[in-house]
Amino acid sequence: MSGKPRLVYINGRGRMEPIRWLLAAAGVEFEEKFVETKEQLEKLVKDGDLLFHQLPMVEIDGMKMVQTRAILSYIAGKYNLYGKDLKERALIDMYVEGITDLMQMVMMLPFSPAEAKAKNLASIEEKATKRYFPVFEKVLKQHGQDFLVGNRFSWADVQLLEVILAVEEKIPAVLSGFPQLQAFKTKMSNVPTIKKFLQPGSARKPPPDDNYVATVMSIFNLN
Repeated sequence: MSGKPRLVYINGRGRMEPIRWLLAAAGVEFEEKFVETKEQLEKLVKDGDLLFHQLPMVEIDGMKMVQTRAILSYIAGKYNLYGKDLKERALIDMYVEGITDLMQMVMMLPFSPAEAKAKNLASIEEKATKRYFPVFEKVLKQHGQDFLVGNRFSWADVQLLEVILAVEEKIPAVLSGFPQLQAFKTKMSNVPTIKKFLQPGSARKPPPDDNYVATVMSIFNLN
């Protein structure tokens, strides 16, 4: 086995996508193993690879890590994307938790019943523009820096860019009232490691389609 982190998940975004983003932002190459059937998932459980019988799982530094938040915080700490002190880490944690709340809504949208999709999309737009994006617009404006914490990009910045782009896929004009976030998006998208991840052919996954939804439902027995 190479020294690269090995990511085990379905071939799609889901809960692994922020992990891909953070590794890519840190400039870390990784390998992926895709789970394609319920039987493959059951074998991982039987072999003791999944501590809580859940994906995603990341093999890194001799560990088989599960739980998305634990994986992300380890990567952020390992690659110096977690602030310079305890106070900065607390701010990053707060921002990430808020971003995750919004991303959860985006992530679940493709799994909504057809009759609920429009309502759920409207809820995402309302929460993004009234609750979450105003927070980050204010933070950037008040401290006058390019990034959310201190003046270097952190885990929080990476996750914020990810959710901005994910929401824009559904609501293209969502940043129209947020000039600070527009500038932030441009700045972050041009960080060399992130710019590379945003290019075609990278490990970044496309928006979930009906085939992805069906695969997830089958593997996790959600039908």
